[in-house]
Amino acid sequence: MHDLLALKLQRFATLSSGDVGAIAQICRHTVRTAHARRDIIREGDAPHHVKLIVDGWAFRYKMLDDGRRQILNYALPADMVGLQGALMREMEHSVEALTPLVLCVFPRSKLWDLYTRFPSLAFDVTWLAAREEQLIDEHLVSLGRRTALERIAYLLLHLFARAEESGLVKNGTIQFPFTQQHLADTLGMSLVHTNKTLKRLYLTKAVRWKDRIFEITDRAALVAIAGNDIPRHRPRPFI
Repeated sequence: MHDLLALKLQRFATLSSGDVGAIAQICRHTVRTAHARRDIIREGDAPHHVKLIVDGWAFRYKMLDDGRRQILNYALPADMVGLQGALMREMEHSVEALTPLVLCVFPRSKLWDLYTRFPSLAFDVTWLAAREEQLIDEHLVSLGRRTALERIAYLLLHLFARAEESGLVKNGTIQFPFTQQHLADTLGMSLVHTNKTLKRLYLTKAVRWKDRIFEITDRAALVAIAGNDIPRHRPRPFI
């Protein structure tokens, strides 16, 4: 399990044997499973543990008083959830399992130990957290300025790139576990509007999505519709 986190961090920096050992120590704790459509973290919780997704998809979201849901972003294998609660003492959003999950759960005290004993590795984890903030920035741009067609094109491009990063894309295709309702709740659109906009996207021949099997058939066309490509990984800064 620790190999997942190590693999993700190595995309940004070379890990020493000590760093890999520290990850192994962290992930030596409890392994848990979670059913799909169940909250694994709830807004207002003060969790004493951080969860590393070993297998499956989840999403972060907030609920309004009238029951409307805003999906903030998605979590894939090797992503951590509950980090906000570990650092800020209280979660300001919920996390739901989109698929059945396998989780490595470790006490937040181990996180403090990481920052104390392995500052370089701790900085890598901070870098990843900052990257999540960057993803939220792009999501805000979509909600505020992109057209409906641009929003969907960018989101699908983004999720495909995330799936590639996690090794989930096989032969250029991915079985997306989410529905059009999830897309609507992510993009701040009605289900009807989302359905009509997806049909417009299909007509461009840039993507194919049938029986949840998704494929980008013309990446250049999809990027042109989205108005922006997904930035490739850059080496992390050193301070």
